[in-house]
Amino acid sequence: MLPETEEGTAYGGRCLKVNGRHFTGIAINKSAEPNSLILHVSTADRDAMIEEQPDLYYTAEHYENYACVLVRLSRLDRALLGDLLRMSHRFVVEKYKGKKPPKPRASTRKRKARR
Repeated sequence: MLPETEEGTAYGGRCLKVNGRHFTGIAINKSAEPNSLILHVSTADRDAMIEEQPDLYYTAEHYENYACVLVRLSRLDRALLGDLLRMSHRFVVEKYKGKKPPKPRASTRKRKARR
């Protein structure tokens, strides 16, 4: 298990978080292909990954301006998954080092009820 990792939700989908910050989950935006995983990585790493293995890694319109890569789960080797999760976890830990974790958000249902 990765340190400080917990299950959670982000944007209505299930994800894994480190110190309260999303680092991986199922891509839920309609621009992503079905059965895709989102991993937060640097844009330089994303571009290199896509260039080296475009059949496995890609990006989509909604995700292009974010530091993340999409992964086709149907083509992902299980052994590689652990490496990718560690890479994404490390990226998020380093990116937010020294910053306070985000405040917990009210669920979408609770926010809608308040309106």
